[in-house]
Amino acid sequence: MNILIAEDYAPTRLLLETLLTAWGYTVTTAVDGEEAWRVLCEPEHPHMDILDWMMPGIDGLEIVRRLRKREPEKQYYAIIITSRSDIEAATDALNSGADDFVEKPYDKNELRARVAVGFRMNSLQMALSEHIRDLRQTLARVNQLEGIIPICMYCKKIRDDQDSWQQLEKYITEHSEAQFSHGICPHCAEEQMKLIRNIS
Repeated sequence: MNILIAEDYAPTRLLLETLLTAWGYTVTTAVDGEEAWRVLCEPEHPHMDILDWMMPGIDGLEIVRRLRKREPEKQYYAIIITSRSDIEAATDALNSGADDFVEKPYDKNELRARVAVGFRMNSLQMALSEHIRDLRQTLARVNQLEGIIPICMYCKKIRDDQDSWQQLEKYITEHSEAQFSHGICPHCAEEQMKLIRNIS
């Protein structure tokens, strides 16, 4: 997972980058809020962000607000880090849309645990998004079989969207996950037996 670190104080930024890299994460760094926002506007941007609250240009809370407003359904896990330790600060951070709040100076073991929680949350959200996409694709296939389907009254072929005719089972197989096993109904079996007796 790629994690964005947005921190204007170089020693803190370097420490965070060193820790996260040692823990096995890929890291992208930004020296201020403006650079962080540019990174997050790129197509392949990180979905987990560690943002300093107070930064030149755009602060961490404003970045989180913009993310939630721009893509409310996308998975972002945002951790705000700050030297403020009062309850009001934590409330403001979480109300802005942040997922977690870490006070400076932070304990590295606590930080590692919080980042791991974010990693699990993002993994679950990505899996859920994939399931939703699969369900939508399934629903689209089902919808293709709804409504009026032109069928020949003699040979029972189906006219498809390209205005060509094909066997009923071929049409259904292409537009759903249904599979066919062929057999003979009692009526047709009786008719076939009559034909065989007449021939012999």
